[in-house]
Amino acid sequence: MEQRHLGRTGLRVSRIGLGTLTWGRDTDEHDAADMLKTFWEAGGTLVDTADVYADGEAEYLLGRLMDGLVPRRDLVISTKAGSVADPDRRVDGSRGHLLAALDASLARLGTDHVDLWQIHVYDPGTPLEETLQALDLAVSSGRARYVGVANFCGWQLAKAATWQLAAPGRTRLAGTQLEYSLLQRGAEREVLPAALDLGIGLLPSSPLGRGVLTGKYRHTTPADSRGASEHLAPFVEPYLDDAASHIVDAVTTAADGLAVTPLQVALAWVRDRPGVAAPVVGARNAQQLTAALSVEALSLPDEICRALDDVSAPVHRYPDHDWSTL
Repeated sequence: MEQRHLGRTGLRVSRIGLGTLTWGRDTDEHDAADMLKTFWEAGGTLVDTADVYADGEAEYLLGRLMDGLVPRRDLVISTKAGSVADPDRRVDGSRGHLLAALDASLARLGTDHVDLWQIHVYDPGTPLEETLQALDLAVSSGRARYVGVANFCGWQLAKAATWQLAAPGRTRLAGTQLEYSLLQRGAEREVLPAALDLGIGLLPSSPLGRGVLTGKYRHTTPADSRGASEHLAPFVEPYLDDAASHIVDAVTTAADGLAVTPLQVALAWVRDRPGVAAPVVGARNAQQLTAALSVEALSLPDEICRALDDVSAPVHRYPDHDWSTL
């Protein structure tokens, strides 16, 4: 699988990443092992997790699988901290919480470092410079090789990245993770322009529109799908409206014309967008993952890309409109 640099750094990642959101909860050890081995054998390196995925079970499971199944040195392990399961405080970007969370992640993963450590969410209750100092300490102590953020809006990302570039000794942001697909192009409003300008690589989450872009929900909700799951149905439901249906129809038409699947079209589109380093795919089993990895050989024709751009174009008006063209 092709490797790409993450932003303006030396870190190289496979251009498709493997997500572990459901590991330890909906995905058992057998299926997780099959997926990790399939991913590794296809040349995949980037494995994305977080300390709150299944209350830490996703990291614990990944750590067990690295102990014998797949060599640790062959993987780029990315984890996150800052989200809190406690309903009284959903985010905690304090230096103390973040560094303690990193230590706990390393223990569950069974490794002395992660390759990429990301702040999971912006915490308005903690000074940003304190949150960012945790990133510097993680790198200087050897517990993280590179750092980034996730779910930051445009001004938050720009402020954080600029702060890190403002003085010697601070660690530049390598990546930012955000939902991005043909059904959710909000990242293009401010996050992607900021990332491109500041040399930060984008790691799109939910690149298949929470599974909707595969076309599986066009006529019904499969019994074994996330849309039929009690705790994941609310996650899928926002993308089952008429506007999304129109986009899915366009993706399906393009797939039919190219003799490929809607999944391949949707994933190839987001993978090759400017600024994207690696979409992170969350599969239910090795069969689904293999279908996603088959996109490696596909590059969409320019006319298909333009047609998909047009049918899914978000409405960005003032102040985003380019007034120089008027």
